[in-house]
Amino acid sequence: MENWIGVGIWIVMGGVIGLGMKVVVKRPDTTPGHSRILFILGAFGAVVGGMLGVGILEFDHPVALSPGGMAGAVALAALMSWIYRWGIKGLT
Repeated sequence: MENWIGVGIWIVMGGVIGLGMKVVVKRPDTTPGHSRILFILGAFGAVVGGMLGVGILEFDHPVALSPGGMAGAVALAALMSWIYRWGIKGLT
């Protein structure tokens, strides 16, 4: 059960990080729907990054609520959201 709670925390944390990228990467005009895409990209990145962090850094006790899992979740959620915002910014 602890792992499912950790994955849920990754999803929420990734979504918040994704929405936070709207503040970090400024755009003069906003297109409707980008908030949902940023939330989904952040959540997806957090889940994948969390799994990679647990798999790479936590050999002896692989649980989702570990420092490696949280670090991986934060890093990949921020990276994916930033790449999306940066790419959209370059299109205009």
